[in-house]
Amino acid sequence: MRRLIPAWGALFVALLLPAFAAAQGTASLAGQVTGLDGKPDPDVIVTIKNPDTGQSWQVKADKDGRYQQLGLLGAVYEIAVKSEKENIDSPVGKIRVTTDQVNTLNIKLKDIFGGGPSAEEVKKREEEENKFKNVKLHFDNGVKAMDDANALQTQIKTAPADQKSSLQEKRTADCQTAVTEFQQAEQGVGAKEVKNHAVILARLGSAAECAGKYDAAVAAFQKAAELQPQPGYYLAYATNLANVGVSLTDTTAAAAKFTDANAACEKAVSLDATIGAACWKNLGIVLSNKNRQKEAIAPLQKATQSDPKDAQTWFLLGSAYTSLIESKQQGDKMVYVIPPGTAEAYQKAIDAAPNGPYAAQAKDMLASLAAMGGGEETSLSSKKKKK
Repeated sequence: MRRLIPAWGALFVALLLPAFAAAQGTASLAGQVTGLDGKPDPDVIVTIKNPDTGQSWQVKADKDGRYQQLGLLGAVYEIAVKSEKENIDSPVGKIRVTTDQVNTLNIKLKDIFGGGPSAEEVKKREEEENKFKNVKLHFDNGVKAMDDANALQTQIKTAPADQKSSLQEKRTADCQTAVTEFQQAEQGVGAKEVKNHAVILARLGSAAECAGKYDAAVAAFQKAAELQPQPGYYLAYATNLANVGVSLTDTTAAAAKFTDANAACEKAVSLDATIGAACWKNLGIVLSNKNRQKEAIAPLQKATQSDPKDAQTWFLLGSAYTSLIESKQQGDKMVYVIPPGTAEAYQKAIDAAPNGPYAAQAKDMLASLAAMGGGEETSLSSKKKKK
């Protein structure tokens, strides 16, 4: 049996981050095996092994030396060949298989067994491997920092008042650490690694949002959506555009941000109709949190149309309407002008989740609206008569 002269450089190793692979079992590997004479090697057996799972496949090449294996996961595979013709039974290299596409690996036994890789090939391979390791290290560090930040966010909700400030400071520091790590990871991503680049940018956007750097979050999510249009990226892009908009004092500039945010929601909906409710709801929440209730009505209305069973959205819409209630004096009474749809929104919140967290508040608001409907006596004489 001929033994392998190490020549890993003779095979193309596509470097993609395994932590980012989304699809499962949607890839294939195909190619042609040529013998030591440079001609197709028929009936050669190609072994494809996933060292992480231990699963392996053996594929017999056809008369033209061609082979193909379907249903592979995104991972690094070890490749070996067995050829009776060439008296070879040996590993020949590795390849990183990328999901959602046909991966090609032509195995040239003459090149592999004809000598080791050149110094230039070895150096290039080492540089690629180090680059990959560096990107993955920063990415993993960023993920850990965000996990810590999310855990602190949960802790802050139930922490005593005197501890919230210090916990929030630590959370902000974790968010900033994540921003730095994802920025470092992005710098190492190759131009052809589109999916991985988009994933890193989306993570960077989430970290920037966590740190309260909404402009940076907008830029990151916008780039991610341009590289890999996904509804979730557009939703996050829209939300952060709204966050930027509510912070602007220039009303024209703020309006432009919300116009862009609405367009981003429309784009998200065009990719996935079910995501519209979340996108419009986020815009409404951002506006409500800044007491811009009147402006929150339009996106919240769209959210209820997209998902009529969301109790929180109905309650927020009712609250937005309530903020617009006006009063005016009519004779001896103070009369309240309640916007149409106010009571309906609260009732919808109750109907959507009768035992949910918003039901009790919605019932209280309905009772208050009912009391307002009769007006309020304001003259001293009327009060004395009642007495």
